[in-house]
Amino acid sequence: MLETQHTMTKQISRWQLFDSQAAINQATVQQILRLADEAIQARGAFRIVLAGGSTPKSVYAMLKDVQADWSNWHIYHNDDRCLPVDHEERNSLMARQTWLNHVPIPADQIHDIPAELGNIQGAKAYAHTLAGVPSFDLVLLGLGEDAHTASLFPGHAVDNSADAVPVFDAPKPPPERITMSQQRLSNTRQVIFLVTGAGKQQAVNDWRAGKPVPAALITPANGVDVYCFGVTLNAA
Repeated sequence: MLETQHTMTKQISRWQLFDSQAAINQATVQQILRLADEAIQARGAFRIVLAGGSTPKSVYAMLKDVQADWSNWHIYHNDDRCLPVDHEERNSLMARQTWLNHVPIPADQIHDIPAELGNIQGAKAYAHTLAGVPSFDLVLLGLGEDAHTASLFPGHAVDNSADAVPVFDAPKPPPERITMSQQRLSNTRQVIFLVTGAGKQQAVNDWRAGKPVPAALITPANGVDVYCFGVTLNAA
């Protein structure tokens, strides 16, 4: 594993390059479980924000089979698509089918985004859910080939005045989505970006070169960790 550290305006990013998909999955699972144990011991709860995508799905499949203090886990999502609850492209459905339906996390501690209500009403409802929730312990994020993260897209204005906000005319279908705002995603103790595949190379290059990509908007005080496989970390 190759580790580098790169500091950008308002964001500290720690880049870790893994030599296989299995290695990045295992490292992510181990870090999630370590942070969960620390959070529960210190504060009595572990609050994690989930990402969609194939790499997180592989991680969730592994979490299904581990032992953890599930009764103190609280689950949130960084974004979701405005589709029916049982639509195969819903992030919440993927997480439930792959992991959450198989472990005893209390139902009232799993907080899906009600995107089926539409982006305006669903965002209002999720903002209400997040009101009063303290800092997250861990936010998982992905990186698109265009350097978007959650449903924050490049060159696409999104309101940052609430914890959860509606997305209109998204560059990727479906056009209507709900995302946590960059401000709320940054209100966390730890962030892990999962970046896999050669198609992400340009996005990685732009991010490390200091270009104004959405991934660079996530600025927790502790910085972000970027776990990579299938890309190269060229000097910025």
